[in-house]
Amino acid sequence: MTYEETLHYLYTSTPVYEHSGASAYKPGLDTSLALNDYLDNPHQSCHVIHVGGTNGKGSVCHLLAAILQSAGYKVGLYTSPHLVDYRERIRVNGQMIPKEYVTGFVEKHRAFFEPLHPSFFELTSAMAFDYFRSEKVDIAVIEVGLGGRLDSTNIVTPILSIITNISKDHTQLLGNTLGEIAWEKAGIIKYGVPVVIGQMNDDTITGIFTKKALEMNAPLFCSRYEDLLDGDALLPGGRRYDTIDYGQLTGQLTGLVQVTNAVTVLCALRALLRQVDIPEEAVRSGFGHVVEFTGLQGRWQKVQSAPCTIVDTGHNAGAWKHLTAQLYTTMSATASKRRLYMVIGLSGDKDIDGILEEMPPDAFYLFTQASTGRAFPAGKLADRATSIGIICEAYDTVAAAVHEAMDMAGENDIVFIGGSNFVVAEALPLFNKKNHK
Repeated sequence: MTYEETLHYLYTSTPVYEHSGASAYKPGLDTSLALNDYLDNPHQSCHVIHVGGTNGKGSVCHLLAAILQSAGYKVGLYTSPHLVDYRERIRVNGQMIPKEYVTGFVEKHRAFFEPLHPSFFELTSAMAFDYFRSEKVDIAVIEVGLGGRLDSTNIVTPILSIITNISKDHTQLLGNTLGEIAWEKAGIIKYGVPVVIGQMNDDTITGIFTKKALEMNAPLFCSRYEDLLDGDALLPGGRRYDTIDYGQLTGQLTGLVQVTNAVTVLCALRALLRQVDIPEEAVRSGFGHVVEFTGLQGRWQKVQSAPCTIVDTGHNAGAWKHLTAQLYTTMSATASKRRLYMVIGLSGDKDIDGILEEMPPDAFYLFTQASTGRAFPAGKLADRATSIGIICEAYDTVAAAVHEAMDMAGENDIVFIGGSNFVVAEALPLFNKKNHK
């Protein structure tokens, strides 16, 4: 099979959560264990850092990978979902897995895995571990797919577990309360393995993780109790962090939420330094060059200057608390009057009303829907928004909404594109083509 034929096979022969939602989710580790046992347990071939949580997992994973890579380690990075290319999910030192490896893996092992009926994520996870072993990586940074306790990545025994934060997302699978969601995510805490807890301002939620860590005899590092950061400031070329351990750092990721992610990473470094040598200069380099080193996209990413156009993959109410604050900060950055145009599409399994309530009320919205079965219909989204006073129009495709926003916005205005990974994934190529003409 060609690479394109292999991708078609993966998307059509295995249940894909990104396309189908809850019906593609396979809780439990039996299939993952069977796959990895057949492959002679490649997930045991290197040190692993396991990162779970609701928001910020991807940014934390990429930051840690960039720092470790700067420290001279060969680093595997496994994240999801991808935005443009499937191979974004599996990287070694920032380079995507070769197309030939993807096709070869499927051809070589399909006779074994087809009777197992693995999900798309289970099969991709096994491929990632197999590739990391073949590349002899030193450390793999592995992002949890969904939840934690029953996620197919949870077969690893890491040197460090990280839980970034907790907010309501995937409630139909993980539970309707923050406590239930926290319990599921606490499932990645392993016996005797240090665990870092990121931004947790709820004592009850913190208590759930503390209890689990005590049960598992796992050393606990909670960022809210660590003295890590004196302050931060947005700069023209990044974000400045006044840290306790490293002095002044400049981070390449500028989104307001990245302050929270930076604190989580700084806390993780304190735990990691007990096991891994990481020079101070590697921390500086990783923070300052995370995009170049890892290929990270879609985190408050400016894709055009006039009008200023920003894409971001934040897709739940917790993420939108930060995004709305960041948008207002951006709007007030100049003295000139600026209008805000929002190209937004949401997945149908999200808290639609909760997300809409967190979005800027005084913008003009161009609601749309990505070409996935999980997309919430643009017309219904517009109806929901209109009922709470939002001024909007609906568009059948992401491309149509983006083109209309570009026509409506003046050079000094701001266009924001997001609401789901799928919207960003369909929008990015529109600007990549334009920028390469």
